[in-house]
Amino acid sequence: MNNQEILNKIKKLSIEEQRNIPYEDLESIVNQLSADEIIELSNIIGYPVFTRMCMGSLRHKFVLLQDGAAAIIVNKEGQILLQSRADRDKWGLPGGCQELGETMEETIIREIKEETNLNVSENDLKLIAFVSGSSRRNNYPNGDVVINNTALYYVSNYSGELKWDKESKDMKFFNLDNLPKNQNDPDLIERYVRIRKKDSHE
Repeated sequence: MNNQEILNKIKKLSIEEQRNIPYEDLESIVNQLSADEIIELSNIIGYPVFTRMCMGSLRHKFVLLQDGAAAIIVNKEGQILLQSRADRDKWGLPGGCQELGETMEETIIREIKEETNLNVSENDLKLIAFVSGSSRRNNYPNGDVVINNTALYYVSNYSGELKWDKESKDMKFFNLDNLPKNQNDPDLIERYVRIRKKDSHE
């Protein structure tokens, strides 16, 4: 089996099967791949998960610094879109981790499409801020701890029918004065609210 056949076989696995490839098998596969093929494998599995898989027994102990993007998607009523995540009882913004070789704009356009089914072009994106620091710490149910560097975008122009995949339990637009208490990204939303107030006073 050549390298491309191996990558295609991994691509056809379920997410759970990909994440449970034994370390010895992963080590054998990676050792025969070129740098470009390793990038392709990383993007098949997802960069943060792939990084942890390469750590062997330390995968859930290592605090990972990861880059990504999130979107404040605003409807005509000024409400913002939040998703109720399937892996925890919290509401958060659409977004996710940057894959190898992506620009931040490509990351958020891809994540919006994957998570909401909405279509957004690069011209529809307005960068609000890069948000980093201790407020961006995230603890996952499986024990993983990450600290995110997040490019936060504002989006008011989009097309398509709102749908969501198995990463979300629900998705709704909320008024800023009636947001759910169990938020996953309160620091990002607060950054948007502060900038919105500042712009309204100028």
